[in-house]
Amino acid sequence: MQQEDDWDRDLLLDPAWEKQQRKTFTAWCNSHLRKAGTQIENIEEDFRDGLKLMLLLEVISGERLAKPERGKMRVHKISNVNKALNFIASKGVKLVSIGAEEIVDGNAKMTLGMIWTIILRFAIQDISVEETSAKEGLLLWCQRKTAPYKNVNIQNFHISWKDGLGFCALIHRHRPELIDYGKLRKDDPMTNLNTAFDVAEKYLDIPKMLDAEDIVSTLRPDEKAIMTYVSCYYHAFSGKQKAETAANRICKVLAVNQENEQLMEDYERLASDLLEWIRRTIPWLENRVPESTMHAMQQKLEDFRGYRRQHKPPKVQEKCQLEINFNTLQTKLRLSNRPAFMPSEGRMVSDISNAWGALEGAEKGYEEWLLNEIRRLERLDHLAEKFRQKAAIHEAWTEGKEGMLTKKDYEVASLSDIKALLKKHEAFESDLAAHQDRVEQIAAIAQELNELEYYDSPSVNARCQKICDQWDSLGAMTQKRSEALQKTEKLLETIDQLYLEFAKRAAPFNNWMEGAMEDLQDTFIVHTIEEIQGLSTAHEQFKATLPEADKERQAILGIHNEIAKIVQTYHVNMAGTNPYTTINPQEINAKWDKVRQLVPQRDQALIEEHARQQNNERLRRQFASQANIIGPWIQTKMEEIGRISIEMHGTLEDQLTHLRQYEKSIVNYKPKIDQLEGDHQQIQEALIFDNKHTNYTMEHIRVGWEQLLTTIARTINEIENQILTRDAKGISQEQLSEFRASFNHFDRKRTGMMDGEDFRTCLISMGYNMGEAEFARIMSIVDPNRLGVVTFQAFIDFMSRETADTDTADQVMASFKVLAGDKNYILAEELRRELPPDQAEYCIARMAPYTGPDAVPGALDYMSFSTALYGESDL
Repeated sequence: MQQEDDWDRDLLLDPAWEKQQRKTFTAWCNSHLRKAGTQIENIEEDFRDGLKLMLLLEVISGERLAKPERGKMRVHKISNVNKALNFIASKGVKLVSIGAEEIVDGNAKMTLGMIWTIILRFAIQDISVEETSAKEGLLLWCQRKTAPYKNVNIQNFHISWKDGLGFCALIHRHRPELIDYGKLRKDDPMTNLNTAFDVAEKYLDIPKMLDAEDIVSTLRPDEKAIMTYVSCYYHAFSGKQKAETAANRICKVLAVNQENEQLMEDYERLASDLLEWIRRTIPWLENRVPESTMHAMQQKLEDFRGYRRQHKPPKVQEKCQLEINFNTLQTKLRLSNRPAFMPSEGRMVSDISNAWGALEGAEKGYEEWLLNEIRRLERLDHLAEKFRQKAAIHEAWTEGKEGMLTKKDYEVASLSDIKALLKKHEAFESDLAAHQDRVEQIAAIAQELNELEYYDSPSVNARCQKICDQWDSLGAMTQKRSEALQKTEKLLETIDQLYLEFAKRAAPFNNWMEGAMEDLQDTFIVHTIEEIQGLSTAHEQFKATLPEADKERQAILGIHNEIAKIVQTYHVNMAGTNPYTTINPQEINAKWDKVRQLVPQRDQALIEEHARQQNNERLRRQFASQANIIGPWIQTKMEEIGRISIEMHGTLEDQLTHLRQYEKSIVNYKPKIDQLEGDHQQIQEALIFDNKHTNYTMEHIRVGWEQLLTTIARTINEIENQILTRDAKGISQEQLSEFRASFNHFDRKRTGMMDGEDFRTCLISMGYNMGEAEFARIMSIVDPNRLGVVTFQAFIDFMSRETADTDTADQVMASFKVLAGDKNYILAEELRRELPPDQAEYCIARMAPYTGPDAVPGALDYMSFSTALYGESDL
């Protein structure tokens, strides 16, 4: 055994601790020695001969030691003590600095150390709580037991026990009847300690090993004394727990057995009750005596449904619970190593299942019988109700039909009315034929009711006969009305044919006249001489059709005269006008006269429009002759400028001079543009909207001219910017030429701009090695508007930024510091002294006051000003 802590000789130099250990260890030894009928008075004297030491080890270990020496000589005593020490060592205890001679000589410190080693090994080492043992296990046990108690916080084996509440809490936790814990006070440690020591000695057989006065008066009580005394509590209460565990085990076994017996009794009772209910129910379900009325049979069905809803469900639940209880009981018996339960004869689960199957078979047969009987009675009632319904429907349908068939309405009807009456009569005949099936059904149902001996058969037969007689009468009247309608129809068809022919010829002729009037009065809009010539030709063709139209008019009027003649001759009753058209002869004659008046008016309008279109054609040709010259000239100049911007040679100043001379020659062309504007104004005033003689509009010319001027100005501006860039960045003419050559080479589309991929290829050819992120950063510089293209000016700015040295914010800041004489601020007079006046005032106006610790009145902050300068430049 690894010693929990080595024996500290210096520890015993404290008289208070030594006194506590001497008293505690003596009491502990006596608590065991009294089992052998002896005790010690002085711990260092009574163990000197080794006899009581060996006896103590035999009592606490339960083992026999070697036979002791009974002599009184020193050598005998050393031998006995060595036997005791060897026994302790055999139990895995490492004895440090403890020898038999010192024990025999009565060395108090060594004797106390030896006893502490024995206590550790035999009273504390075997304590185990939640995977901790010995001292830690004992401490954890104390913490767990005292956790629910207020004012108790066990963290060690010395000062945590000074107030005595820890000892009282341990006793109250296991034997609450021994101490009234609620009356204890933390500020009264003497009472608490004495209460715990007295109760433990009186009721728990734990001797009083500590003095309350010693613990209270000592700043830090002896840890070993406290541990020894607390271990006695642990062993006292752990024995009680074993007894309680044994009692609990017995109670558990008995409870399981009692529960199983109760389940057996419940099963037997439930099985008997369920089988008795099945025995009583089956005869009721096997009763098949029929009832004579539907009400009685429905009452039986309702009783059966009540059985299904109210009586059977609880029994189904009982059966299910019975099976569950049986299975649960068998499982519990098996798990507790008990024999399986065998129900009494006739009450097995299989017996209950068989009885339940017989019940359900009887139930199914009874339900089928009830339904068949109800269907039979329902059939008879249904036939009677069906007869009444069909008879009522038929009688309602025939109501008013005889009066309709005897009406003379066809004598004053027109042909369309006659045809409508005929169609209506045909529909009635179809309806009459359809009702034939209903009449036959009524007769068939009456016959079936007679065969089934329906109790009200006489009234059914009388009603059926009345329906059949009325049916025959309706058939005869229907035939008579059909003949009268057909005769009247033939009389009116001749007149109707003439009406129809008049309508067929009058409608298109009327439409022709209306179209002709509309065309002759239509305000035409033409834009070319060809269009007016086409209108004149069409008008002449129209005038050629007028004689033939007049013949058609005469023929239509002849049809109307023939209708009037027939009506007068046969005295036909004409109800209204022509049903096929609203056109009449008077309307036709009036429209014809209107057409004859509009023809000469149209002739005059066409002659005037022809003259206007000849003048418009002259204006078109005049504009086209100039536009066809100016448009190509502008396009040619645009192409020349494009080539000049790409292929320029010489110095930038030479190129700028050449471009300005070229710009002057273009501006000198402006009078011709103005002349063309005048021609265009005349065309607009004449409302001419197209010109087939040219593809150029004035808008095209204006846009091209403005674009030409803008392009030459932008090209000149680019050269000027290149000069500024060259002078500002110190770029040589050769570098600019090289930049231009590279740009032109990768400007594959010759647009004066590179797209993103061309720009990437250009950078790679110039030795740039970059990833996507770096390329995106460069594109954000050369294409800040994200148009996807790089101009030559942006390309030059980027290349000059890459190749030329530029000032930085730090350099400018260092320059200001030189002017300020190495100060962190600068004064206005220093700026005015060192810089030109305008630049000095510019800095003074924009520099913020300096607020540093070394600031003086009028000090200016040149550092933030320098940073802001380059911040604005970057933006």
